[in-house]
Amino acid sequence: SDITVVILDRPRHADLIAAVRQAGARIKLISDGDVAPAISVAVSGTGVQAVMGIGGAPEGVLTAAALRCLGGEIQGRFWYRNDGERQRAKEMGIGDLDRVFRTKDLVRGTALVFTATGITDGDLFRGVRLFGGGVRTHSLVMTASAHQIRFVDAIHIDDMQRVGVVRL
Repeated sequence: SDITVVILDRPRHADLIAAVRQAGARIKLISDGDVAPAISVAVSGTGVQAVMGIGGAPEGVLTAAALRCLGGEIQGRFWYRNDGERQRAKEMGIGDLDRVFRTKDLVRGTALVFTATGITDGDLFRGVRLFGGGVRTHSLVMTASAHQIRFVDAIHIDDMQRVGVVRL
C-alpha cells in the first residue's frame, strides 16, 4: 500500500487496526508520542499519511496548533469512558457531546507559534543525545503566518570543563 497510518498500540484500537489492515493500508504502531506523527502527516517525505485512534485532548490541541501552522487539518471528538465524563463535559460548556471538532475549533488564534523538541527518535525528530558535559537536541519551530518549519539542532553545554570535542 502507498498509505501509512500511525495508530497508538492500545487494546481499544484492535477493531480500528483490523479495519485499516482490511483497507490495505500499512500500519505503524506506536507506544506513545502521537503529536509528532500527527505533525508528520503535513510534512512531505516523512512517510506518514494519517494518524487515527483515540488519544488525549491536550495532545489533540497541540496537534491542532501545529497543523494550523502548516495548513493541515485535524478532526476529533471526545471519547467518554463513562457517564461521569459526559456530565463533566456538559458542565464545562460542551453542548453537543458528539460534535466533531476541527482544527480551527481547537485553535482559534492566527498569531500562532508552535515549537517542539524530540525526546526519542522518530520520523520527524531525532531524540536527545547525551555527551560528556551536555546534551544535543533536535527541535522545530513553526509559525502560522509563514507556513514553514525551522529545524533547530542545538547543543546545550552543562559543564564547560568536561566538554572536549563536540561532534556534529
